[in-house]
Amino acid sequence: MTELELATRFNNELRSSMRDYALDLAEQTITGLASYYSLLMRWNARLHLVAPCSPEEFAQRHILESLILLPFFQTNAAIVDVGSGAGLPVIPCLIARHDLSATLIESSPKKSVFLREALNQIHNGKSATIIAKPFEDVESPIADFVTCRALDEFIPKVSALVNWTPGRSTLLLFGGETLGKKLEELELHFTAYLIPRSEKRFLFEVSRKVAG
Repeated sequence: MTELELATRFNNELRSSMRDYALDLAEQTITGLASYYSLLMRWNARLHLVAPCSPEEFAQRHILESLILLPFFQTNAAIVDVGSGAGLPVIPCLIARHDLSATLIESSPKKSVFLREALNQIHNGKSATIIAKPFEDVESPIADFVTCRALDEFIPKVSALVNWTPGRSTLLLFGGETLGKKLEELELHFTAYLIPRSEKRFLFEVSRKVAG
């Protein structure tokens, strides 16, 4: 299948499914997301940024799920994305909302090269900074929100991430029941939102304040 055919299927899925995620994407945003998808697919064979999947699954599982963060972000919000990997969830959010700024923290130098390329080609790089280090080796930047999408694989790091997060920041974390149990164990205030078209995956809105 050609790159154009894949992009067409991806675009069609965004248009047909976005309202299930309470989204109404502009055509300019869909075009930007399609460019990001095509770039990522070209790099994926070398860097294994995401598991192989159909254009439809990528549109739903990676793009639309990332964009459910948008209603949480106030105008001109500053975001720190930890373990950015392929740029999810933050790059789709930057494509959809040009007022946002972000710091992407990714420990893999190779993946950081991809992130830089993606931001240069797809989004105005002035609003995003890439730090190619583990978050533990970085002084926590000032931010309104801290996001992370891969914590189910790194549950032992949840406590360190919470402690690292600036005190006034809200954490927006993607994960399953295991992550929810860890947040309960840490006695944190959080709200769990079931991700559309999922039975066991959630977006956790987490406050640094300890539960009373």
